[in-house]
Amino acid sequence: MSRKNTYQTKQMKELRDFLIAREGRHVTVKDICRYFDEVGKPVGTATVYRNLEKMVEAGMVAKYSSDPSDSACFEYIGAGEKCCRPSCFHLKCQQCGKLIHLECDEIIHLKEHMLAAHGFELNPARTVFYGVCSDCLEAGGRKKVTGCKAQERRMEDEDK
Repeated sequence: MSRKNTYQTKQMKELRDFLIAREGRHVTVKDICRYFDEVGKPVGTATVYRNLEKMVEAGMVAKYSSDPSDSACFEYIGAGEKCCRPSCFHLKCQQCGKLIHLECDEIIHLKEHMLAAHGFELNPARTVFYGVCSDCLEAGGRKKVTGCKAQERRMEDEDK
């Protein structure tokens, strides 16, 4: 019995290390299983789901389901840190499927407007904006966007 618990603990640690190495990025169970297969440590899909759910319950990992037909994405957020700042939303590229973590203070204006004018409070952790990412825009011949001017101004103000 203790041997089984040790084995699960080892898998949990390896999964946690995998997620920490990708902190701030979204991964699917398929991504995780593929990685462990490639490094010669295959792990079952059910085991990955079970361990991820434990990490979600512990507050170490955030789970995002942008579309019922898509696989859930997971993101390491640290011990007990929640990703739910008022300005934290997600973007989903309709061309490549990438899920982008968006922290932009400008989005607060939309959130405040929705509440004040429409009596509707947005949930940042569950709000996903659909469109086309900058990489796909660039691949289609459009100019790549390099950054948010509002974020740049805020960071400059903090440096002063």
